[in-house]
Amino acid sequence: MDYAISLDKVSKSFDLIREKHLSLKSALLSLRRVRAQRVLGLNEITLAVRHGETLAIVGKNGSGKSTLLRIIGRVYRPSSGTVEVRGRMSTMLALAAGFHPELTGRENINFNGAIMGLSAADMRDKIHKIIDFSELNDFIDSPVKTYSDGMLMRLGFSIAVETDPDILLIDEVLAVGDAEFQEKCYDRIDAFKQAGRTIVFVTHDLDAARKVASRTVWMTAGQICADGDTMQVIDQYLHSLAQVHEPAQEGIAKIDSGGG
Repeated sequence: MDYAISLDKVSKSFDLIREKHLSLKSALLSLRRVRAQRVLGLNEITLAVRHGETLAIVGKNGSGKSTLLRIIGRVYRPSSGTVEVRGRMSTMLALAAGFHPELTGRENINFNGAIMGLSAADMRDKIHKIIDFSELNDFIDSPVKTYSDGMLMRLGFSIAVETDPDILLIDEVLAVGDAEFQEKCYDRIDAFKQAGRTIVFVTHDLDAARKVASRTVWMTAGQICADGDTMQVIDQYLHSLAQVHEPAQEGIAKIDSGGG
């Protein structure tokens, strides 16, 4: 089967230095003895996403969701394993990612288009659609360092969807938008689905996952805990969260029942 995204036994580790220094001198003196702690962010992930599929990735903070998306988006290189992506990608992995703060919104649109490999002629055709979709006409010639988080999200999403990618990666950033623009974004995602594009998005909004994705991956501790039908996987995830809180609730109930 021809997949848009394919990962085979992908792992990613990070080196963390936890030692704190009160001065530059103490930092320099400790260089020889400080050893980084290796943390495993992803542990042998094998995953394939078909062309035209919309996949949600859910899980608690620190479960490896964003690391997985950044591996797919080529922001991180895997420590081991292989990653194959077939098609032109557009990514929304962080609000300010890909934006130069001193450049205007218009200049950043062209800058991002060049990074994606689009020609100047292509961008002349698309820039008005991007600006119109973002609804930032009054601010498009201001430096993006003056933009709010909501404005950055509008600009980033507009660039992502109006540059006609084959694959769209989204990491939680829609959460900062106002309700009306969020609905506009989800309408465009639906249009992407109808056009047979591939979408992978990380979200804590389980209603969004139910609304958009037919398939969901639940991650925990850098591994895939469940992969399948969205409704079923979310039910498993919610059940696991409820089980975590059950012992504490039972303990309170026993204390209450024992009180005279």
